[in-house]
Amino acid sequence: MKTTARNQFAGSVSALALGPVSAEVTLRLRSGDEITATMTSAAAKRLKRKKGKEALALINEPGAVSSLVVLTLPGGAAVTASVTNEGIAALGLKVGTAATAVFRAYAVMVATQG
Repeated sequence: MKTTARNQFAGSVSALALGPVSAEVTLRLRSGDEITATMTSAAAKRLKRKKGKEALALINEPGAVSSLVVLTLPGGAAVTASVTNEGIAALGLKVGTAATAVFRAYAVMVATQG
């Protein structure tokens, strides 16, 4: 599988919450970190989601691009974000500065093998 998403995280489905309209799918990464995605219930059914199934989380956050910031998670995975220079200055980001990555659950796409 090939994608253009910078932020790709391999893991397995660790939790499912299927509602009448929307669903939450949580992936546990090999590092132990977790990512939760929201999607329509129909999309979750098309993925044939079930606990333990291997999956790939693809995070796509559109926005004004001026600099790339890479955060290394405690488990060793990295999250890349496009941040404006003004945002970097306002946050006081520098190499080695502790930071937290935040993204909306609906910005996470989940991929599984057929």
